[in-house]
Amino acid sequence: MIRKFRYPFFLFVSVFFLASCDKKETVNPEEIEEEIEPVSIDFTDIHKRGELRAAVDYSATTYFLYKGQPLGFEYELLKRYAKNMGVGLKIIIQPSIKESFKMLQRGEVDVIAYPLAITPQRKEKASFTHRYTTVRQMLVQRKPEGWRKMNPYQLDKVLIRNQVDLLGKRVHVLNNSSYITSLKSLEKQIGGEIEIIEDSANVESDELIRRVSMGLYDYTVADENIAQVNATYYENLDVETPVSFPTRIAWAVRKSSPVLLDSLNQNIDKVRSSGLLNFLYRKYYESPRNVRLVANEEYTSIGSNPSLSPYDDLIKQNAKKLDWDWLMLASMVMQESKFNPKATSWVGARGLLQLMPSTAEYYGIKDRSDPQQSLDGGTKYLLNLERRWQENMEDQSDLVEFVLASYNVGIGHIIDARALATKYGDNRDSWKDVSKYLKLLSNKNYYTDPVVKLGYCRGEEPVNYVEQIEQRYAIYKDLISQG
Repeated sequence: MIRKFRYPFFLFVSVFFLASCDKKETVNPEEIEEEIEPVSIDFTDIHKRGELRAAVDYSATTYFLYKGQPLGFEYELLKRYAKNMGVGLKIIIQPSIKESFKMLQRGEVDVIAYPLAITPQRKEKASFTHRYTTVRQMLVQRKPEGWRKMNPYQLDKVLIRNQVDLLGKRVHVLNNSSYITSLKSLEKQIGGEIEIIEDSANVESDELIRRVSMGLYDYTVADENIAQVNATYYENLDVETPVSFPTRIAWAVRKSSPVLLDSLNQNIDKVRSSGLLNFLYRKYYESPRNVRLVANEEYTSIGSNPSLSPYDDLIKQNAKKLDWDWLMLASMVMQESKFNPKATSWVGARGLLQLMPSTAEYYGIKDRSDPQQSLDGGTKYLLNLERRWQENMEDQSDLVEFVLASYNVGIGHIIDARALATKYGDNRDSWKDVSKYLKLLSNKNYYTDPVVKLGYCRGEEPVNYVEQIEQRYAIYKDLISQG
């Protein structure tokens, strides 16, 4: 729910009304730089590539991990759009707004999926989608000592409620953000200087707000929705003083991508009319319970100790035996059981690594629901598969993919797919080549071929299994390693 503001906003409105006669735009100096000629990549090129590339921020509202699952307002919208477009989604975390615009022009990303304020300077560089919300920019300040015992009138006396009182104050702001322009405009309107400190390009808005809460900074500025979300778990913050009029928030694409822009606009209009946009917005921005849950939850990438599950230490121990990055094994565990040690499949597989009874018996596992035993048995099986492939592959660049696929569907079907790859002149040690023939094992013309020993296989499943684990692994590397 949007908070109602007392008298200071009326002063703010009158100040801005007087200033509206001045048509001269205040420009953020960081936005004046050499122009980069945008590459010509549009919807058809992206579709042919098979992958939509999006620059996003990393925060408790836009993109983060929760119990092993990627979540976030921007992430959920992007995932649905890419699925409808029929392509994969590649998320690129880029905390610098300035750098994200450079990446856009160079073709390294196709869309900047930040909650971006639409400004005249940015419109010169890029095209903006239809707005998905409108927010004000709010001053984030710390409440005084003993604030719990103070009534609203007493709080208003010690907090900045009149924007004129920002004169001479030091305000830390997001690098290359529209907040700089807003504060410079406010300076002109109140007739004095605010000490505007533009922070490092690698610092996100959530971190600036945290620093105010901890007393490292006195003030920052944030969009109203982000400020209110953070105020739910930093109770000593006040976010009730606006420093701008309502601003349109949208995503940005290259000016040379008009078809992509039109497609994104159609998608935004569709999710808005269906009610999904409002649902997701409430889920991430207007539900204090959800925000507190994520902020205080142990198994999330948001916070000082990012983690995936209660079993991270066990996974790390077993990953060392495999000489794997533990996040790869964690991604596999998530794929198998969603970190649920009691998970049971319809065919009788059970535990974190979904061991079948025969496999558990072979490796001496007594209780498949015990996390340590399940990981121990699954790791032994993976090591066995790895040794067998090492003995039969000259080029072991794709060894992990072959091991994962064999764990899912059995080693015999992978051997059949390799035999087909050899027969048709492809590389039997390349997962890209072999996965093509693995999918063809559901086609009678291929599974009846004399080189195929085990016959029919629903090959799409192991191929998707490997792809999903690797995609999740990439996300884990971005969010857990970065955290």
